[in-house]
Amino acid sequence: MLAYIKGQVKLKTEQFVVVENGGIGYKIFVPADILVELKEGEETEFYTYQHVREDALLLFGFKSYNQLQLFELLISISGVGPKTALGVFAVAEPADIKSAIVNEDASVLKKVSGIGAKTAERIVLELKNKIKGDFGEIRTKEEMSGDVDSIEALVSLGYPANEAREALREVGKEVVGASDRVREALKVLGK
Repeated sequence: MLAYIKGQVKLKTEQFVVVENGGIGYKIFVPADILVELKEGEETEFYTYQHVREDALLLFGFKSYNQLQLFELLISISGVGPKTALGVFAVAEPADIKSAIVNEDASVLKKVSGIGAKTAERIVLELKNKIKGDFGEIRTKEEMSGDVDSIEALVSLGYPANEAREALREVGKEVVGASDRVREALKVLGK
């Protein structure tokens, strides 16, 4: 089983990258925020999950081992496949996913394509006692809902979700409320 790969990005598409290692190109599906950062020709490294199906052999890559652990926890839930779990990382950062699960707030997970209300509730129920690892501090429901709403607003204005998250990170914690956070994030994005 492949657990880690380091090599040069040979090809980058909207869904995956091809990383060359030892003369072999590995097709690796990665979260959208990682995909945006990668450039063809640069060195990169991933912790990988090898998914074996009857008709396919797929690799999924993550920048940290903690992200990989969270991904493996998500796909352990009935009804959540690897591509759906990868979609979770497009909606929120690992720290926010962890906080949502610990706070029993399924609303973050419901925003993922392929996860309905029942599946989101099942994820929260089954994982709330299993969440481990350093994904960041646990945030309250109020802090999370403000950022989730702010990200949605920025995405509706045409900004990619990963850029919206980055801009909101730069907005100070003293700024509360979705509209104020969006206003400050727009200033950051306008620089």
